[in-house]
Amino acid sequence: MYPFIRLATQWRRARRMPDLPLDGVHVSHHLCLPWDLDPFNELNNGRTLTLYDTGRIPLAHRIGLLAALRDNGWGLTIAGACIRYRRRVRMFDRVEMRSRVLYWDHRFMYLEQSMWCEAECTSHVLYRAATVDENGIVGTDRLLAALGHPGAQCTLPDWVAKWITAEDARPWPPMQD
Repeated sequence: MYPFIRLATQWRRARRMPDLPLDGVHVSHHLCLPWDLDPFNELNNGRTLTLYDTGRIPLAHRIGLLAALRDNGWGLTIAGACIRYRRRVRMFDRVEMRSRVLYWDHRFMYLEQSMWCEAECTSHVLYRAATVDENGIVGTDRLLAALGHPGAQCTLPDWVAKWITAEDARPWPPMQD
């Protein structure tokens, strides 16, 4: 089941925090609960992605994205993700999550999130997100204007550029053998 109560708790906490600039880092804290575990008694890989929602949605609130989406009747969709797992998270481990907007191009925003347990990174994810309306993708120029952001571009990290290139080369739809 989707962790609606956890998401609401994190969002409520974020509402009491100061606004962040578009490239600001939202830090949140989470606990690995028994229903987050897989058969090997560690945080389930799918649940990890779901828990990242509980950091990404509060980030969207703090940078003004949720208000811009609401005011313009837009939605937000994840258009791709690449995750790396490096350390097991066990039941009742306390995890610090860091979430931020890393880059944007004319169509997508790229968000970076990581989970940390005892100063060691447990996982790291890069998302490609799109703002959408009834006509499809809303250009980031319109989104940035709605956020009141001057549009000054962040520096594109080399590793993100390589991921974008790889994603653009990936066939779609996939072959059906």
